[in-house]
Amino acid sequence: MKARTAVIPAAGLGTRFYPITKAVPKELLPIFDVPALQLVMDEAIDAGIDHIVLVSSRAKPGLENYVTPDPAVVSKLRDLGRDDTADRISRIGTDVRVSITYQDNPRGLGHAIGCAQELVGDESFAVLLPDELRGDSSILKLLIDSSDATGSSAIELKRVPMDEVSAYGVVSVAPGASADGPFEITDVVEKPKKEDAPSDLIILGRYVLNAQMFEELANLKPAPNGEFQLTDALLSQSKHTPVLGHLTTTERYDTGTPFGWLTAVIDIALRRNDVGPELRGWLHHRLG
Repeated sequence: MKARTAVIPAAGLGTRFYPITKAVPKELLPIFDVPALQLVMDEAIDAGIDHIVLVSSRAKPGLENYVTPDPAVVSKLRDLGRDDTADRISRIGTDVRVSITYQDNPRGLGHAIGCAQELVGDESFAVLLPDELRGDSSILKLLIDSSDATGSSAIELKRVPMDEVSAYGVVSVAPGASADGPFEITDVVEKPKKEDAPSDLIILGRYVLNAQMFEELANLKPAPNGEFQLTDALLSQSKHTPVLGHLTTTERYDTGTPFGWLTAVIDIALRRNDVGPELRGWLHHRLG
C-alpha cells in the first residue's frame, strides 16, 4: 500500500535564527510570502499524502495555530487578491488532515520520528525535513512508488563533492547498480571526515519508511551525544531488509541557515510569474 501519511519533524528551536525564532517558529519564516512549512505540506499533498503528522514542541504554539483552519483568514486573503495563498491554506482540513504530537526533549531525528508512531500506525510513511524545500514533488512520488513496489524503505540521495560530505550522512552501496541507481544501501556513516567517507552519496531530507522502521527506532541505542539518529536505524534495517536509495530529481533549497534561507527566498521568488520579472529587474539595476 502506498504511503499516505507524512511525518514532518518540527520541534527544533531554530537557534541559528535567534532572536526571531524566539517568537516565530523557523518553519513559518516566509519564502517571500508563503511560510516554508506550507511549501513542504504542498509537496506532500501533491505526492498523494492525505495525513500529515507534525512533530512539534510545546514551546512553538505558532505551528499549531497555523495548521488549524481559520475561514476568516482565508476570506481575508481572497479580499486582498491572494487567491493562491488562500487556496493553499484551504487544503489543510480538506485535502489533508493534520495531526500534532510533541517531542518534549530534543533527542535527535530518530527520536522525533518515533514520537509519531501512534498517529502513523502500522503502515509505511513519508518523512519530510522542513529545513529542506524541493522544486516539486517528483522525488517524493518516486520514493513512495519505490517503497510500494518493493516493501522496502526508500531514501533520497545526492552526489556531492567530497569536500562537502562531512556535513551529511554518507552511504555505501552494493556493487552492480547503474550510475543513476537505484542503490541498495549497505552502510551509513554520519558526518564522516572527507578521508573516511565511503562514497560521495549523501542522504538528503526525503524518506519513505516501512512500518518496521518504528521497531528499529525503538531498539536504537543513543549516539555518543545522547541523540537517537535515523541514520543508525537505517543502517540497522539494511542488515536484514533492503533499504533503497534514489538520486534526487528536483531542485533543493536548504533553509536551515539564514544564508540558505535567503538564497531560497530569492531563487524561488525569481521563479514566480507574479514577482519574478520585477525582482529580476531590480536585481539587474542594483547589481549592474
